[in-house]
Amino acid sequence: MLELDEPADLLVTCARGLAPYLREELLALGHEPREERETGVEVEATLREAYRLNLELRTAYHVLYRVAVFRCTSPDDLYHEVRELPWEELIAQDGYVSVASRVRHETVRNSMFPNLRTKDAIVDRIAERRGERPDAGPLRDQAVVSLRWFDDEASVYLDLSGQKLSDRGYRRSPHKAPLRETLAAAIVLASGYDGSQPLVNPMCGSGTLAIEAALVASGRAPGLLRSGFGLQHLLGYDEEVWQGLRAEARRATKPGKPAPIVASDVDPQAVEAAQRNAVTAGVDHLIRFEVCDFAETPVPEPNEAGGIVLVNPEYGERLGKSNELPATYKRFGDFLKQRCTGYTCWLFTGSKPLSKKVGLRANRRLTFMNGDIECKLLRYELYAGKHQKKPDADGAE
Repeated sequence: MLELDEPADLLVTCARGLAPYLREELLALGHEPREERETGVEVEATLREAYRLNLELRTAYHVLYRVAVFRCTSPDDLYHEVRELPWEELIAQDGYVSVASRVRHETVRNSMFPNLRTKDAIVDRIAERRGERPDAGPLRDQAVVSLRWFDDEASVYLDLSGQKLSDRGYRRSPHKAPLRETLAAAIVLASGYDGSQPLVNPMCGSGTLAIEAALVASGRAPGLLRSGFGLQHLLGYDEEVWQGLRAEARRATKPGKPAPIVASDVDPQAVEAAQRNAVTAGVDHLIRFEVCDFAETPVPEPNEAGGIVLVNPEYGERLGKSNELPATYKRFGDFLKQRCTGYTCWLFTGSKPLSKKVGLRANRRLTFMNGDIECKLLRYELYAGKHQKKPDADGAE
């Protein structure tokens, strides 16, 4: 069985482009990253600490606990090496197990074949040692094993998260094509928002940006929104420790209200969906929702910490009518200049031509991936009139 306080190698995975933000989260939680990959960060931590990571991390997909790493040149090698591992000490014979994999090897033509060989090795080992084999299938709601096999090296992990940590559980009314929760959280963290300054989220859609901002502002651990994790289906799972960590996370929630958070959308159905999602997330009391054109969004006075505008307008790849979007971006730039003095705007878009229509020069550009679309998070400082710069040849100030 797994030991709660024995150091182990963890791979914490994330979406492409989010590793720097995940790394900062891990550092803030007291973990020194060993290696940063394109889609994850390696750290050393105990199982007890890994429990906590599942509760606290905002930008992660999975917390993977390494069981073994070995040389692997064929599917037969894979079966043999996996069967040598003590699965009877990790997964109950009357349980359920699924296998997920990422494989790049010349002997593999069917991507599902390594999953099948790994699953067979696990259940055959347990049947040999316990006289009964667990059920197996595609569902990731109980014990999950993760295989990563690249070239001639394979690593086998227990997925302590099970389903992706981005599946918080609050977005029951997604409305059109919303940002994934982990990407929205990374945008909030990149903006430097901490709840001390007012936040305005025009064109809020189903409310993911505003809700993730409210979770950050209140210090609420996103894992508290979920009840099921892969770690709960492994032998050695300690219910008392897990519930103690959940109680500790609840106590860490900040009392009182942050500075005002305002979210608006012209679509009443979008605002209704956003409100329902905020209720499910337990942050509806922290967000003021308005049905209005973005130009009519109520903008609180900035305080000594300033104010933040977070916006994810349509950019023509999945939503919106492309011939109408240039005018929308221009109007949004006018809204910023006329209504948001003293604020910092962070605009997330997948279209460089459309971003130029805003009519302001971004003083910072961060690259993100939204699925397979390369996007930019652009920062605009909205000073008083005397600080504004003249437009350049592209129409940006």
